[in-house]
Amino acid sequence: MKLRLKIALWLESLRRNNLKQLHPLQQLFWESTLRCNVHCLHCGSDCIASVETPDMPAEDFLHVIDTEITPHVDPHQVLIIISGGEPLMRKDLADVGRALMQRGYPWGMVTNGLALTEKRFYELIDAGLRSITVSCDGLEADHVWLRQHPLAFQGATRAIRLIAEYNQQLSTNSQRLTTHLQRPTTNDQRLAWDVVTCVNQRTIDHLPAIRDMLWSLGVRDWRIFGIDPMGRAAENPELLLTDPQFQTLMDFIVSEREAGRHVSYSCEGYLGTYEGRVRDHLYQCAAGISVASILIDGSISACTSIRGKYHQGNIYRDSFWQVWENGFQSYRDRSWMRKQEPCKSCKAFSFCEGNGMHLRREDGSLMLCHLHRLAQK
Repeated sequence: MKLRLKIALWLESLRRNNLKQLHPLQQLFWESTLRCNVHCLHCGSDCIASVETPDMPAEDFLHVIDTEITPHVDPHQVLIIISGGEPLMRKDLADVGRALMQRGYPWGMVTNGLALTEKRFYELIDAGLRSITVSCDGLEADHVWLRQHPLAFQGATRAIRLIAEYNQQLSTNSQRLTTHLQRPTTNDQRLAWDVVTCVNQRTIDHLPAIRDMLWSLGVRDWRIFGIDPMGRAAENPELLLTDPQFQTLMDFIVSEREAGRHVSYSCEGYLGTYEGRVRDHLYQCAAGISVASILIDGSISACTSIRGKYHQGNIYRDSFWQVWENGFQSYRDRSWMRKQEPCKSCKAFSFCEGNGMHLRREDGSLMLCHLHRLAQK
């Protein structure tokens, strides 16, 4: 490893240790529904169109915002991300967004795009939508296969076009926007947005074609994920990249960034000598350090895909803020991960700290090590 990278990693480790002590809440996920309009082969939550678990009432979530969070933070510094399931399954999504905007919170969402019509899109813009991520997992046949819905690709690409055209019109002060929006347009209505792609064995060789398709739609910020062996994906090995394919993915991202395109790997996983080359930042798992979540049943957690063993409380019986201040110790001190291999004998533990929390099984073992995959080459 080059000395310059090693110094940068040590400095990042010091910064992260300081952040653990301060643990400022900077991002809050709300798992607002488990309903979904597609049936993805790789879903980690096994979401379906109709589920026994009802949506969390908006008033319950806003009560926590008002009584447990707002008194302790600057709302403008906390991004709230509404997730699911598919958040557009909620008819009151714009109402919730408007309530958050009125309280000063920027908010965003992650969507498959299937239900994002033009009318719905501009309702959300009027309600203060500030950021949006659209999932598009390949060219049409592969995306439809992974999402298990015949119109999934049409929905995703329609959503991408809507967002790209909106930002373009906003930057040129297009009069067309006045026919859609209820409030005057300002620069702060510009959307931060990107597209995420979950790469699998069927799509790893199609990355240049996927890039060209996305760029033709106006995408300029592309984030790529691998698929982890959890949820439905645990039973489908075709979804999981082999070790050589994983390195192919890393090399593709490096080459794209060197060509000046903003392509990046997801936030998870310490990547050794690829650090500083495939992301805008060095690896960190911010779960429980600056990121929290409120799950559909009221559980207080970090990222929404982390297992129940690591939940820290429940909004229906605990004070969210007391949990945030005094809980999450297994997130902020990860020395317990060193009791098991591969972390036990890993010289990079001080940089990696055991990988992302969502990759920890209920027994504490690690289901996937990104560094190990690359070390085999």
